[in-house]
Amino acid sequence: MEHCFICTKHIGSIKVAGTVIYEDEYVYVGHIDNNGKPNYLGHLMIDLKRHVPTLAEMNPEEAKGFGVIMARVSKALKEVERADHVYALVSGNNVPHLHMHLVARYPNTPEQYWGPFAVYDSPNARIGNDIDVVELCSRIRVHLETNPYE
Repeated sequence: MEHCFICTKHIGSIKVAGTVIYEDEYVYVGHIDNNGKPNYLGHLMIDLKRHVPTLAEMNPEEAKGFGVIMARVSKALKEVERADHVYALVSGNNVPHLHMHLVARYPNTPEQYWGPFAVYDSPNARIGNDIDVVELCSRIRVHLETNPYE
């Protein structure tokens, strides 16, 4: 799809923050991009590679790959980045290409800031620049490479 942001990202026509965390024939995992502005560290995206709008259109192989990487990346956010909780959200309202937001909530986040986007406004939100995003991506990637799913 030539006008799809996610499809365009997958072919490398759009530069995004960080580095590829994981990629296989079905999914692509990376960090959300904030157009060069400071980023909330630990807001990751899992994109289905095939252009489909919702979870309902995945085939069984894609669904398995998507589910497994969702669990592995969530675990990595908890173990490597010390997240207390990982929010998972599929909306599809603005970009009709299946993608899931995984957003880390870190220790001592006041309860009024609990939620996948409320954490951004927490007084202890982990905010970083593009270098911080690259470093986080590298830590998560290394964890996935050294901790196979069983």
